[in-house]
Amino acid sequence: MGKPDKEPFAQMSPRSPLSTQTRETDSIDLTVNSKTSCNSIDQLCHNIYEMESSDRSPSRFSFLSYGQESRIDSELRYLARGSFSKDSLRKEPVSTADEKETEESSSPARSSSPARSSSPGKIPKPSPKSKSIHDKPLIIKKTGLKSNLKKNEKTSNSGGEQRNEDPKYLGPYLLKQSRELLSAGTDPNKALELAERAMKSFESCQSEKPDLEYIMCLHIVAALYCILGEYDEAIPVVERSIEITNMNEGQKHSLAKFAGCMQLGDTYAMQGRIENSILCYTAGLEIQKHVLGEYDARFGKTCRYVAEAHVQAMQFDEAKKLCRLALIIHGKNGTSASLEEAADRRLMGLICDSQGDYETAIEHYVLARMAMSANGHDSDVAAVDVCIGDAYLSLARYDEAIFTYLKAFNVFKTTKGENHPSSASVFVRLADLYNKIGKFRESESYCKNAKRIYVKPIPGNQNDEIADGLIEVSAIYESMNELDQALDLLKKALKAYGKGPGLLTTVAGVEAQIGVLCYMTGRYFESYDYFKIAISKFRAAGEKKTALFGIVLNQMGLTCVQIGAIDEAADLFEEARGIFETEYGPQHPDTLGVYRNLAGTYDAMGRWDDAIEILEYVVEMREEKLGTANPDVDNEKRWLAELLKESGRDRSKGSRSLEFLLDG
Repeated sequence: MGKPDKEPFAQMSPRSPLSTQTRETDSIDLTVNSKTSCNSIDQLCHNIYEMESSDRSPSRFSFLSYGQESRIDSELRYLARGSFSKDSLRKEPVSTADEKETEESSSPARSSSPARSSSPGKIPKPSPKSKSIHDKPLIIKKTGLKSNLKKNEKTSNSGGEQRNEDPKYLGPYLLKQSRELLSAGTDPNKALELAERAMKSFESCQSEKPDLEYIMCLHIVAALYCILGEYDEAIPVVERSIEITNMNEGQKHSLAKFAGCMQLGDTYAMQGRIENSILCYTAGLEIQKHVLGEYDARFGKTCRYVAEAHVQAMQFDEAKKLCRLALIIHGKNGTSASLEEAADRRLMGLICDSQGDYETAIEHYVLARMAMSANGHDSDVAAVDVCIGDAYLSLARYDEAIFTYLKAFNVFKTTKGENHPSSASVFVRLADLYNKIGKFRESESYCKNAKRIYVKPIPGNQNDEIADGLIEVSAIYESMNELDQALDLLKKALKAYGKGPGLLTTVAGVEAQIGVLCYMTGRYFESYDYFKIAISKFRAAGEKKTALFGIVLNQMGLTCVQIGAIDEAADLFEEARGIFETEYGPQHPDTLGVYRNLAGTYDAMGRWDDAIEILEYVVEMREEKLGTANPDVDNEKRWLAELLKESGRDRSKGSRSLEFLLDG
């Protein structure tokens, strides 16, 4: 899920990227936002001392993480031995390595640990600027790694005690050096080399019972792989840490397994494999609930984090259950009206908004706004105002929406500047509103203002934020039937996203939408190429069973019809049919639309019995839902009658036009 946003609440409509409403084969918004960020080794290794309060509650708040706050707060603070404690993180390393190692290996009372990973990503993506816990960087001794290693070598050559050569001591020592290198901002490749050597050292002296420090080492190795973009290498390492952790050994081991599940989920999310990540998050959530209890504040925070992942996957019912549970936990812990609760309220508002329950969404937004205002977070209040404006717009309360948008814009203009993407996001919403009420001149004016900011952004803005804005402006141009403008902006958005980690499904969604626009402008071969690339990326990201993937398959099937690839079209429609039947059921309008397309393709291929069987079912469902007098039902009945008439004799003429069959 996404690279940490600099703003506590990014301005993004929950409907634009999340809409799945479509009429059979009509053009739809296929864009999916799935931004993720690399695991932060600093968070992984230094988060520990923030969580050492007696009530064991998080010392840091998150307005709304959407992937910016890790689901692993500091559960692994138990896992590290002495050198990973609060004091050692803030002071110079002890000068005598041997003495330090002796103290570390014999001091479980100082046990604390770090393990955090970054999060999945983005959907509506409001997110906070999380407070840094690294204001004071580590001070590395000038002697550094080389002199320490030379000292160990001297000790070995002189025949003295060889503690640091013993795997029992060498593993913790190398792991400590790896962390120090990384904290100093040096080459992560060298840090990984040391961490891997530490891992092998731990493995060489493992007993039947897993060592918690070894488990932490596995987590750090996996995090380093992620920093280097080697996610496939990281996954088996995290899986190994989960496999060897035995929850029967006590709470520390259970929390270690929880941390492993969440880190594995984060790694999948960074690859854009959202379904896999949610499975891991759900397992981790159950472990944390079992260990900490269902009303623990940290469990509530994880509930929100997993809810965000469900929203990204457009699983709104599951997201709502978890978000509601997080709000209940705030009530039990007396943290209502806190900034943490405001984050949960806003997430609940976004979920209700995405489900079409706009009145309830406004109620949650207003409560979140009150908490933000009470704490003096003006920019965040403005961000919530944008969401309230979105809900008013959906309810056709246009005057209230305009007033709310302008109020938010004035705050953004003052706090961020008129050319900031936050200001541009308000221009986009005003353009959308005026387009809906038929004031096209005003709409186009706001579109131009937003486009000006997004096409030539001021330095320091994140590329994904710019790309999201370009996609939203493109959607408005498409609704105004300015398809070339819309297509140009989508291609700019594709370029802005680049090839960052975790953007596989996001980029695939943009490419699929480009395919739709190419189809609408008659560029069928170009449309086919974009769809083919998008589908291959969706498959690689594990999105083979989602409704969105079914929509893309259906669209590509229509493109294949236009270029005469009839057999390929049939395969695509058949795969789309299976997905829609599972996701929506056989009577859903989108499912019936795919049935009709498949029947037309079978008719064109000469498979008339198959076409008749499907078409009979479609006509029956259409009559039941639309009535016998509906023009669509009448057309399909006439088509079925022709097929039935001709099926009893040899067919003397060629198949009917596919364009007639599919578009009629």
